[in-house]
Amino acid sequence: MGIGSVAEGTPPGTDIIATLEAERAHGASLDELLEAAVRGIEAADPRYDWVGIYLLEGDLLSLHSYIGRPTEHTSIPVGVGVCGAAIAERRDINVPDVRAVENYLACSAETRSELVVLIRDGQASRIYGQIDLDSDQAGAFTEADVRALRPVADWLADLFAEAEKQRTAGRAPGED
Repeated sequence: MGIGSVAEGTPPGTDIIATLEAERAHGASLDELLEAAVRGIEAADPRYDWVGIYLLEGDLLSLHSYIGRPTEHTSIPVGVGVCGAAIAERRDINVPDVRAVENYLACSAETRSELVVLIRDGQASRIYGQIDLDSDQAGAFTEADVRALRPVADWLADLFAEAEKQRTAGRAPGED
């Protein structure tokens, strides 16, 4: 099992993106789209015990939407833990066994593996945030999971880039 209808030859993440596109067409807000993305990802695979989207706000990652056990880690400094390291190193990170990571920030004592996929605009090298997955199984995530999540993360990056353009439209140069 996995994201999308891979067995049917559909590219990974396609089902989630189709749902997001439909919700967007019906006027869903940014928060509603983030929630829909988290729901779609979590429902796609039983290995995904916790799914969240953190958004980069200055030097902090802020948890915006998630499904799973409650976490105290709603704000994570860049460079701290697996999530913060992914931003600092500007790369996706797959940790097969979180017990082997020295600065691991545990969302749950049951978590054994974690996957972080950045939400980034590849053209502008802008990072908007990340999709964070936890599993209670060690070694739960593979490159196939990254390939499945990348189109969803890219779709979200396009959404953020478009929202950013709309916010700055009509402002004088230099206004933020």
